[in-house]
Amino acid sequence: MTEQTSGTPDYTMGFSEEILEALRRGTAEANSAFLLPHLRPGLRVLDVGCGPGTISVGLAEAVEPGELHGVDMEESQVELARAVAASRRQENAVFHVGDVLALPFEDDFFDVAHCHNVLMHVPDTRAALTEVKRVLKPGGLIGCREMIGESSFAYPDFGVTRNAWDMFEDLLAADDGHPQLGKELKGHVLEAGFTNVRVSASWDIYSTPDDIAFIYGVVNNWFLSPEVTEAAIKYGAATRELCDRIADAYSRWKDSPGAVFGVAYGEIVAGKPWATERHAG
Repeated sequence: MTEQTSGTPDYTMGFSEEILEALRRGTAEANSAFLLPHLRPGLRVLDVGCGPGTISVGLAEAVEPGELHGVDMEESQVELARAVAASRRQENAVFHVGDVLALPFEDDFFDVAHCHNVLMHVPDTRAALTEVKRVLKPGGLIGCREMIGESSFAYPDFGVTRNAWDMFEDLLAADDGHPQLGKELKGHVLEAGFTNVRVSASWDIYSTPDDIAFIYGVVNNWFLSPEVTEAAIKYGAATRELCDRIADAYSRWKDSPGAVFGVAYGEIVAGKPWATERHAG
């Protein structure tokens, strides 16, 4: 999808090696546990913003011999997803380059749609949800898991790591994203016409030595990279002094025996109404 035909902006996070590694760490068991109980063999599932497909293949496994169709705007991610599915011999997983605002499928095609950290990057949340609802069958389900920035943390804080989260949220908002979308999901899905909304929440916790090293690498090599910090300073989300303080705090954090990093998520499962339900409250 070209920039002229898409209402979805460039991915705020970019595709540095650190961000790619973060995407590759995702699994259905860890990141989509809220939706897995609703899956069964034979269903047709859409994974919107599938990225490198590491979550998608787990969803595909859950619905065999049904189908999993993953969609992502970034062709390189779709290629990675295809490679992941091939390495897992997950032949019921198919991947497409496409836009959540113009999905390449006919109406009433899927039983279930899945989104993980996708809608937070789409300026028009209602338009995205409405398009997903179009391709769902009546009675079909949507499952979304999105970040809650203000409830995420690094501990110990050293009096400054909270400012790093604020800086990230401001950058996301400057790119027309939604850093608190996880707690706003219920209202959005109801406005888009879904019903029977079930809300939950969970955390991704990083605490092992490998986890701490990984998070430090993301902060040091991506978040505090010249590209990101210069953008933050340009948009008024940070100052050079603040970036230096954040770098010092995370340098201390990675060596702290009690270091923990947590990303908070809101989750919803909701249904596309049957024809007789369309005008229900």
